Amino acid sequence: MKLSLPSSPARPVLRKLLAAGLRAADPYQAILKTVSFDGSSLRVGPRTFDLLHTRRVVVVGAGKASARMAQALELVLGERLETGLVIVKTGHALPTKRTTVLEANHPIPNRAGLVATHRLLRLAQSLTSRDLLIVLLSGGASSLLPAPVSGLTLSDKQRTTQLLLRCGATINEINVVRKHLSLIKGGRLAVSTSARIITLVLSDVIGDDLGSIGSGPTAADPSTFSDAVAVLRRYKIWLAVPPAVRRYLQRGQKGDVRETLKPGSARGRSVHHHIIGSNHIMREAVEQAAQEAGLFTTLVSSPIVGEARVAAKQLIDLSKAILMARGDVRRPYCVVAGGETTVTVTGHGKGGRAQEFAAAAAFDLCGLSHTWIVALGSDGTDGPTDVAGALVSGGTVSRATRLKVDLQTALNQHNTYPALKKLGCHIHTGPTGTNVNDLYLFLQL
Repeated sequence: MKLSLPSSPARPVLRKLLAAGLRAADPYQAILKTVSFDGSSLRVGPRTFDLLHTRRVVVVGAGKASARMAQALELVLGERLETGLVIVKTGHALPTKRTTVLEANHPIPNRAGLVATHRLLRLAQSLTSRDLLIVLLSGGASSLLPAPVSGLTLSDKQRTTQLLLRCGATINEINVVRKHLSLIKGGRLAVSTSARIITLVLSDVIGDDLGSIGSGPTAADPSTFSDAVAVLRRYKIWLAVPPAVRRYLQRGQKGDVRETLKPGSARGRSVHHHIIGSNHIMREAVEQAAQEAGLFTTLVSSPIVGEARVAAKQLIDLSKAILMARGDVRRPYCVVAGGETTVTVTGHGKGGRAQEFAAAAAFDLCGLSHTWIVALGSDGTDGPTDVAGALVSGGTVSRATRLKVDLQTALNQHNTYPALKKLGCHIHTGPTGTNVNDLYLFLQL
């Protein structure tokens, strides 16, 4: 992983903090810490599973980090792992020995994802109660596992996903809809096979709700068809989604089609889930690195959510309030926060939620000396762009004025990528092999 930061007096310390956070979120190391195999027993966290009487051990998975997770699992299990298949975002593939790695589109599902998902389902369905299925899940899995229910097309799912991503719905709300249009989400992967299941999770969901991570292909789902309809109506896109989607959800409301796997079911209780990494773990690592670097550090425990530009102001206001409340505390100072914001998109601008957060923060930082904001997507790709996020300072707006970059218009049009590129604010990491939401830093030196 590369880590390229804009030229800034803060660059040396920021490099240490960001590197520490991304190392803590590395799923390869997380699996090596969590999973071990002694030839007869498989240990996953505090639990041990007897493999002496297990016939086949197979891995399947999806998400931006699933190839990295598969690499680690192959090292742990060696020849005991028979085969596997994981689906990653295009550009995130890694070499593996026993696991097939397929690429598909994210965040809008494509045909490659559809074909790959049906291959994954067939592999899971081939297993018996004497076999063990290990499922690897990380951020992006929902989009990478498109398997529409009978009567819906990939185009129907694509259109619905596009509308959900642009309307300002939260990731949990988006997943409620996707689960009820899928053959695999909402616990349906678990129902599709009689094998024992262990699911290893790199969480990209605030609160680590198992039913929301990757839309919970092996987790029980308390949401209903009526909840899915309510999401589409709440954001006023009910009439915009394809008619086939509306008809299917209405059939579900009437009880004419099967619901997702529900809490309390025998199948739901038989799946073991273990979270190997999360946004909280990444933030704690950054906090420790900041303290070791001599920074007075505050870790924000509540997640940063909501519209990106609003959330940016809230973080800066909170940081200023903490500074004022601690009158004896001077520079250097760091606030560490994390979460996942949303952007209600209008127009056809290019950007991402981290870049929108940073661009909005630049205005609230205006005039503050020796002060910076970092907004970083942990997967290394913020929205449909080639950057991980951005770094802005108290002087970014005045610099934009000098360079004749209209940052306010770029923000209003959700076209922050070209503006921040001209200002040299972008942070580059390339695909990081992980995905645990976003990291936000307020830094004053």
